[in-house]
Amino acid sequence: MLLHIKDLHTYYGASHVLQGISLDVAEGELVALLGRNGMGKSTTLKSIMGLVKPRSGVVTFRGTNIFGYPPFKAARAGIGYVPEERRIFPTLSVADNLSLGIKGGKLRTNDTSIWTMERIFRHFPNLEKRAQQQGRVLSGGEQQMLTMGRSLMGNPQLLLIDEPTEGLAPIMVKEVRDVLAGINKAGVSILLVEHNFEVAMSLAERIYLMGKAYVGFSGTPQELQEQPAIREKYLEV
Repeated sequence: MLLHIKDLHTYYGASHVLQGISLDVAEGELVALLGRNGMGKSTTLKSIMGLVKPRSGVVTFRGTNIFGYPPFKAARAGIGYVPEERRIFPTLSVADNLSLGIKGGKLRTNDTSIWTMERIFRHFPNLEKRAQQQGRVLSGGEQQMLTMGRSLMGNPQLLLIDEPTEGLAPIMVKEVRDVLAGINKAGVSILLVEHNFEVAMSLAERIYLMGKAYVGFSGTPQELQEQPAIREKYLEV
């Protein structure tokens, strides 16, 4: 198993925001983590990445215990993080934003499995057209793609992606969805937090549904479709 989370507990002060979360992501798999707002989905990603320090539990990645790793160490282990806020550098060019994702500032261009800028541009052709433009002039969808591209420049085995289609126009939602499918097909495992049910169902091989601070369902999209009561309990308002 690429990523294994067991009985993870995370607090914000006295607030117990993750209460025994357990989930897995296999090599090459795209797994969706769904639920209503405020259930702890983003905190789960941040706890894996080390942006929030969990209090107890098991976090293993590629067989190594990474529980409590700070973000830079989790990144070096092979995990990329795409935050909901995007956090691009607005006054830097698209190309410079991408270059900042290279670990250690070096790139082994003789390895065809490495994510180079040229390979990024094949997956994100809009970014190639804007390579020398500042990040601040990009549309919301283009900024989202830039954030994903920057994370890929670190050559992660696993991407943690938080709400990539939030606030995007329908045409950009489809484009981001197709990009995610392409990245996964290229061999990158993905743990996806996504509010758009249709996007998540079209991409995921397995789905976890979160209640308040806990996982209440795990299964395939087909299994979820066959259980409307579960969908109503964990997703519908």
